[in-house]
Amino acid sequence: MKKVLLSLAFLSTMAMLQLNAGEQFAMSDADRAMYKEMLENNPADIYVEEGGELFEKLGDEAALAKFLGVSEKELPKYIAGFPRYIKKLGNVVGIDQVLQAMQVEQGKEKTKLKSGKMFSMLAYVKSLANDELIAIDVEADEHIKAAYALGEKTYMTPRGGRGLSCNSCHSKDIVGQVLRTQPLPDLGEVAVGGTWPAYRMTKSSLRTPQRRFQGCMKNALLKVIPIGSKEMVALEVYVTKLAKDKNKKISIPGLKR
Repeated sequence: MKKVLLSLAFLSTMAMLQLNAGEQFAMSDADRAMYKEMLENNPADIYVEEGGELFEKLGDEAALAKFLGVSEKELPKYIAGFPRYIKKLGNVVGIDQVLQAMQVEQGKEKTKLKSGKMFSMLAYVKSLANDELIAIDVEADEHIKAAYALGEKTYMTPRGGRGLSCNSCHSKDIVGQVLRTQPLPDLGEVAVGGTWPAYRMTKSSLRTPQRRFQGCMKNALLKVIPIGSKEMVALEVYVTKLAKDKNKKISIPGLKR
C-alpha cells in the first residue's frame, strides 16, 4: 500500500509540474543555441575518432565480421541488430561485450565496460551501422525472447523506497510532462536504441545507453544495475525494440542535453 501511495504522489507531482512548469522549465535560449551549434559540430565526433583508433588494435571491420561469423558486407546491418544472442559467447550481449571477447581471444587486456575507452570504441563500431534501420529481432531465438521478457520486467517493475520504475517516467500518460526542467520523452520516439552512445551536454562527455540508465536509477534512488549484467543488457534490448517499432535508424553519436 505504501508503494502505491508513493506512486500516486509521484504522478500528482508530475501533473502539477506539467500545469505550472511553463516555458521557464524548457531549454533556455542559450542552451538552444549551444545545442544547434553542437548538432553541426558534435563534440562526440572526437570520441568516435578515438574509438576508431582503439578498434584498429583489434583489427579492422573484417576482423569483427569474422569474429561474429558474418560477411563484411553484412556487418552494418548485423550491428544494427544488437543486442543479440552470440552463440560463441553463450549470451545475449551488447557490442561492447563482443569487443571484450575479441580482446580476450587476442590475448589482450579487457577494456572495462564502464571506461571511457570502451564508450569510444562502442560508439565507433556502432557508427558503422549509421543510417541502417534498427534491426533487433526479439523473436530470433529463445535467448533473445527471454532477454526481451526480462527487459520488459525490469522496465515495468517498481523498485526502491519510492516504488518507481522506468515506466513511471516514460509511460504514455507521463510523456511530455516535465521533470528536473526536462520534458520526459517517449524512449522509442527519441530512439534510445539508435542514438546512444551520445554526447551529454550536461555531463560534457560521451555516455552509453546503459550508463544513462544507471544515471536514471541513481536519480530515482534505485539500486543501480551493473553495466553488462543480464538485467542491464535485457533493458537495452527492450528499449531498442521500442525504437525499432518506431522505424528508427542508427545515428551515432547522438547529442543529448
